Amino acid sequence: MTIDFEKTDGLVPVIIQDIQTLEVLMLGYMNQEAWSKTQQEGKVTFYSRSKSRLWTKGEESGNFLYVKETHIDCDQDTILIKVTPVGPTCHTGSRSCFKTNFNQNFIFELEKIIHDRYDHPTEESYVNKLRKKGLNKIAQKVGEEGVETVIAALNETDVDFVNESSDLIFHLLVLLREKGKTLADIGVNLEGRHR
Repeated sequence: MTIDFEKTDGLVPVIIQDIQTLEVLMLGYMNQEAWSKTQQEGKVTFYSRSKSRLWTKGEESGNFLYVKETHIDCDQDTILIKVTPVGPTCHTGSRSCFKTNFNQNFIFELEKIIHDRYDHPTEESYVNKLRKKGLNKIAQKVGEEGVETVIAALNETDVDFVNESSDLIFHLLVLLREKGKTLADIGVNLEGRHR
């Protein structure tokens, strides 16, 4: 599918989304030259309307946006680019140009951190220490946290319940990684059940 640059006077809007967390990071614009450069180099290049020139995100800061997937909308006049960002995306130092109270998809970021701990283990890492104990210990830990979550729900404060639920989800993510599964596997399964 080709992009219809003519429909929008040579510039099309480009939505930048973190491929891991699915968080929308920013909106920019591309002309045909910026689109071509982005495809060739694998780093997002925009057309800067204020500077009237091509601008590769990160050219000064080093906070590049590495292209992982590109999608063109049904009208062929908007691009969605899923990226792996290096550092904050916004010039203010924020992760996203859109202000939110928290990263609503942090659970995907946490999954990425756990995978990184597996791929690059360090002695002080809790994930690494748990991993060394093996599958049985990791599964046992999920069971323990599940029981503690139930107890907190029935007998403790909301703060305790949220803390125990967080422990349960964290340890479940470690167990998923140990078994070679991901949140995406769970999402696909749940979506299939919903139909």
